[in-house]
Amino acid sequence: MHAPAPTHSHNVGLVHFALAMGGFAIGTTEFATMSLVPYMAQGLGIDAPTAGHVISAYALGVVVGAPLIAVAGARLSRRLLLILLMGAFALFNTLSAAAPNYHWLLLFRFLSGLPHGAYFGIAALVAASLVPVNKRSQAVGRMMLGLTVATILGVPLANWLGQAVGWRWGFVVVGVLALATVALVAALAPRDPAPKHASPLKELGALANGQVWLTLGISAIGFGGMFCVYTYVASTMLEVTRAPASMIPLVLAVFGMGATLGSIIVPKFADRALMPTAAVLLLGSAVALAFYSLAAHALWSIALDIFAIGFLGALGAVLQTRLMDVAGEAQGLAASLNHSAFNTANALGPWLGGLAIAAGYGWTSTGWVGALLSLGGFAVLVVAVLVERSSR
Repeated sequence: MHAPAPTHSHNVGLVHFALAMGGFAIGTTEFATMSLVPYMAQGLGIDAPTAGHVISAYALGVVVGAPLIAVAGARLSRRLLLILLMGAFALFNTLSAAAPNYHWLLLFRFLSGLPHGAYFGIAALVAASLVPVNKRSQAVGRMMLGLTVATILGVPLANWLGQAVGWRWGFVVVGVLALATVALVAALAPRDPAPKHASPLKELGALANGQVWLTLGISAIGFGGMFCVYTYVASTMLEVTRAPASMIPLVLAVFGMGATLGSIIVPKFADRALMPTAAVLLLGSAVALAFYSLAAHALWSIALDIFAIGFLGALGAVLQTRLMDVAGEAQGLAASLNHSAFNTANALGPWLGGLAIAAGYGWTSTGWVGALLSLGGFAVLVVAVLVERSSR
């Protein structure tokens, strides 16, 4: 994809910061909700497994909303679309805080998920459009920093508020962050005109592109390994590592540190060799995940392994750039679908890991399941490369 030269180069860093703020809001609600489940269950008078359905409702909203909004908003300027998406995100998270019962909360969490994928997809395109072509992955990585920093700062803040003054305040904080993003994007993002030749039909053209589907397959399968381990790391630390509960937030913060560092370092290599970098990340993830079964027996080693798994999660920015290369005129839909695939991995990994645990293979079996998923993503990558070469 050809990236236009930036017209206000001195503002590029500020624009990336504004876009990252949206990622910070999204990352805070996506990860913090998991830790607020016990408090939501108590407050709404339901059991924890039932309360956990609000997480699934949000993920479903992401999967459904990303393609629908990208297609429906094809003729809107990207700046306006980002403002509308974050405005809706602020509204639905605030309504989540005010939900009178479980069923209303379920609905509002689904609606909160709708803008998620489209925001990240469009924000990635805006971030990349402001830099030269050979620095697109770095631009996407900077935009994604908001999501990774949220796992270090936003999630603990929301969890602390949930414990101190009630789970509803966790959603209030996200609503405030989303409104701050609206203000920043409105003030700093370039005032791009609505695309003249864009149409929903052209966006849907991405669905006929085999390379788009293969790239989404890499994400949906390859990312599953990370979520397979992350979902059960708290239980693993309690049951296998025998670590005190107070250490769990620290280890999860270590994951966030690894993810943040990966988002800074890895894109520099991706801009030089995109698919080889993706291949190294997938193979590295397979090794780190396979090592998890050994690392889980000591606090220092599980923390080190979790850091590595987080670092290798920079695959997301790499695949986002890959979609820009193969999507042709359907940039918005393809970029947004990456986050539908990401949330498919968020469902697939924990489900397969749960099956292994239920079958009696133990908490650390999630590492082996995750390693197989990473290798599966690598296999899809090999197919994508071979198909691309044969088509040339």
